[in-house]
Order: sequence, then structure tokens, then C-alpha cells
Amino acid sequence: MRELIVTENCTIDGVIELTGDWFSPGGGDPDADMSDVLAALREQRENADAFLTGRVTFEDMRGYWPKQTEDTTGISAYLNSVSKYVVSSTLTEPEWENTKVLSGELRSEIEGLKAAEGEDIVTTGSISLVHALIAEGLVDEYRLFVYPVVVGEGRRLFENAAGVPKLRLVEDRAFASGIVLLRYRAR
Repeated sequence: MRELIVTENCTIDGVIELTGDWFSPGGGDPDADMSDVLAALREQRENADAFLTGRVTFEDMRGYWPKQTEDTTGISAYLNSVSKYVVSSTLTEPEWENTKVLSGELRSEIEGLKAAEGEDIVTTGSISLVHALIAEGLVDEYRLFVYPVVVGEGRRLFENAAGVPKLRLVEDRAFASGIVLLRYRAR
């Protein structure tokens, strides 16, 4: 059975909303070497053949990534080719290849994806969708790229903590930029 992985960039105080300028490829340091972070993201891509997103994040990504013809990170190529699933009750024409709109009941749509043959399903951004996935108990693993920044306000991953199971740390990895990857599995 496939697993649903939530990957988020967040601050030390748990903010995942990209307000202000806390999120930068160098973790706040414009001279930081990000090759180790990019390698971790590449590992994730190699083990995932499905990308799940909400409509707002999807539309933001669709307006950006397909135009990145000089992208050396591999992110653009991956997003253009991976099977994308957009949870939306209003979107009808995704206008990005390999995209399917999921407009049914969330639990049954995600359980259907998880039951299908394939590798991991990854979601990132999509704060409202991720909160709904957490509340439904559908998340198998959390991968948090924690930036060495405190912002004090903004939406958080575990805002209301509804539906969050006990978590077990399975990996912690520090990067040269000061960013830390924390991987937690639902028990």
C-alpha cells in the first residue's frame, strides 16, 4: 500500500505559511550551500510517483514550475512528469499534463490513491488540505525541513492539533545551511 507523506518547510516555531521572507533556499543565509538539502529532496522524489496538492498551491505551482526551463535542481522536470492530484471542488481543467482533479469526498479519494499500485504520495504546501488530511488520520509520515528562523505568526502545521496521532521520530538530519530535516511516522 502506498503511503501519504506530508513534506513542509517550517520555522522553529512551527510556521509553514510563507509570509514575509523567512523562506529562502539558503535558510536565511544567501551564501549557504544547499546541495545537501537538494540531495534530500531528490531522494524524496525518487521514492514518490504521485504529488498531491490543494487548488491554490497547485495553481501557484502550475504558474511557475513549467516555465523553469533552466532549472538545474530537477524539481521542474519532476513536477512536469509526475502524476499530480489536485483536491478541488471548483477546478475542472487542470491545464498541466499528468494532472487529475479529485473532487469527491476526501477520505475516499485519498484511500483510493493509497490503495493503488505505486510509490509514495507526497504533498507539500497546501495548508488547508494538509490540515484536513491530518484531521482524517490519513498521513503516514511527516517530513519537516525546519529553518533556523522564528517568525512568531502565521499558520502552523499543527494549528489545532486535531487528529494528530502520537509520532515517532525516524530521522533527524542537519544540513550545512542550518536547516534540519525531521522525519516523523504516525504510530
